[in-house]
This record gives sequence, C-alpha cells and structure tokens, in this order.
Amino acid sequence: MPVIKLKTFIKCGIEICFDLSRSIDLHQLSTAQTNEKAIAGRTSGLINLDEFVTWQAIHFGIKQKLTSKITAYNRPFYFRDEQQKGIFKFFIHDHYFQNKNGMIEMTDIFTFKSPFGFAGRLFNMIVLTKHLKNLLIKRNAVIKEFAETGKWQTVLNNIYQ
Repeated sequence: MPVIKLKTFIKCGIEICFDLSRSIDLHQLSTAQTNEKAIAGRTSGLINLDEFVTWQAIHFGIKQKLTSKITAYNRPFYFRDEQQKGIFKFFIHDHYFQNKNGMIEMTDIFTFKSPFGFAGRLFNMIVLTKHLKNLLIKRNAVIKEFAETGKWQTVLNNIYQ
C-alpha cells in the first residue's frame, strides 16, 4: 500500500499553519489545476472534528467526487482526514505540525489503496503516487506562500481579528 510522506518547513506561527491546512477556501485555491470544488458538507471556512467535505474535481480527464471527514483533531499539532466515499478503497491523510528551530515543520503522511487489484497497484506505481505527491507538494507550497507573506489574512481574517 503506497505511503507518501512530505515535510515542509514554514516560517510562521503554528496556529496559522494548522488553520491554513484545514481551510476549505485555501484548499480550493491550491487545487485550481484540477478544478477542485467543495460541493457538500463544509464548503468554506475551517473544517473541524467530525465534519466532512465532498470535493468534486477532474483527475485524468474524469470528473470525480470524494468525501472526506476529519476523524482526529488536536489543534494545533495534528489532524487526520479519511475518505468516506470515493474512488479509493481507502485513504488516510495525517497532518502533523511542530515547532523546530523557529520554524514549523509540517508533515503530511498520505496512505492510500486503489481499487482494481493488480491493475490498481500497477497504476499506483506508474502514475498515481507521483500525481498525488505532486498535488500535495503544490498544496504545501501554497500554504507556505500564504503563511510566510501575510496572505493568510485573506483566508483566515474572520478568525484572527
């Protein structure tokens, strides 16, 4: 089963980094290339424990829907989102945040399993793991940009006033 692990170092407060990572609005900005939209559940603002969001996006030329739920939450250090419905047999995305040498170390651990047995495993090796890793890298770059430049205020302005 594939596991993608990424570390991103961000110069900002841990709360801001944590909240940007659970922002529905920022997620949509960071996934513009797949036309990802929140269409049900929590569709804007910050997602919280036991809340869900249904995303609609285009991947590999196919419109898809995926529902994920926040199943674990310890602000500002950790949260987990898990697929409830969607194309994967399952996915679990763990988000960790810790202060390290004046920066926030944001760690993503994304574990997933594709359907279709051997064909699914082959697709993971050839295409999907790289595709998902690139999406996470792009998303993390947007979080880093917003956190370090003060743009975070445009998506978190109602929380930090």
